[in-house]
Amino acid sequence: MIGHLSHLNYKIHSIKGRYLPLTDLKPITDNWDSFVVKDLNGASVNGTPIPVYRFGSGNKKILMWSQMHGNESTTTKGLMDFLNFLNTPSEASSQILQQCTLIVIPILNPDGAFAYTRFNKNQVDLNRDFQDFSQPESAFLKTVFDYISPDFCFNLHDQRTIFSVGSPAKPATMSFLAPSADKNCSLTPSREIAMKLIAVMNDTLRQMIPNQIGRFDDTFNNQCVGDYFQELGVPTILFEAGHYSEDYQREVSRAMVFHALFSAVNAISSESYLNYTTASYFGIPENQKEFLDLGVKHPHLVNKNIPHDTIVGIQYKEVLESNKIIFVPEFYALDQENKFSFHKIVDLAIINSDLQATVFQNIKDIVASVCV
Repeated sequence: MIGHLSHLNYKIHSIKGRYLPLTDLKPITDNWDSFVVKDLNGASVNGTPIPVYRFGSGNKKILMWSQMHGNESTTTKGLMDFLNFLNTPSEASSQILQQCTLIVIPILNPDGAFAYTRFNKNQVDLNRDFQDFSQPESAFLKTVFDYISPDFCFNLHDQRTIFSVGSPAKPATMSFLAPSADKNCSLTPSREIAMKLIAVMNDTLRQMIPNQIGRFDDTFNNQCVGDYFQELGVPTILFEAGHYSEDYQREVSRAMVFHALFSAVNAISSESYLNYTTASYFGIPENQKEFLDLGVKHPHLVNKNIPHDTIVGIQYKEVLESNKIIFVPEFYALDQENKFSFHKIVDLAIINSDLQATVFQNIKDIVASVCV
């Protein structure tokens, strides 16, 4: 089995930030004409083509798709870095490409990616459309699935900054799920395989982000693509790239996606995942929702109606502005009972805030406007 790789050797530096429309991938994908699956011609509601690529020639078929939710771009960045690794000759990439065939949809929801929204152009969540198949993008993914008959499926997403792991809480920088195949959350053969692959990824990532890996809720919903494919008997894994301290552009999370993809695909190639147990999967702690972006201490200094021992909780709203994502602070809750953890604490009693002056003033204005 091939060992650890350096992400920086394969990182595509032209792809960056949180806003990632399909056009930003073109400088890379324009060189992939020979990898296009020409029999699969999907398009979005707006008529934007949804390209599908094939890498490798092995008999283990892996179907991957990213940005099913258009504003979840971190896994796309990590996926593109991983594909760059596959297209860079080495012993590790050659072994994978000989054993595996990867079918990849870098952006399933190009309209949502362009508008930086979870939904498609018709305001439908594609990940809740796998009974009706009412949208061209979800119907196309099912067409690809039927055409390929994959042995494994990787469903790539981002999760919000609210998600935490453990106690005391740490950010859930990466989370995974082996979706249920029925309402009883049974351990079906395909689900057990997905669990073992997640255990492989957990083994790799915990060396880099200890205590920051979570396990997503497995309540069954066959409107969701992962549950639907698992129900059909294909091992399916949900990837959720989350927050790392001070990493709002999600470059650290991007690296974790790269390492997760490599470790999982390498384990499929070598079949080393068969040495793992489902107990390792269940040993990963479940995600909780305990974090807010900012906690403001001593809010009574600008709003006398707020008790001095209360922390004002603020959450960022992501706003697309001039092709960049702006993080706009908004009031979320008053915390008197230590219900929340915070990615950052701002103390209004300390004049020399390390936040930009305009942001610091904005936060003070938010606190001043809170009604108690």
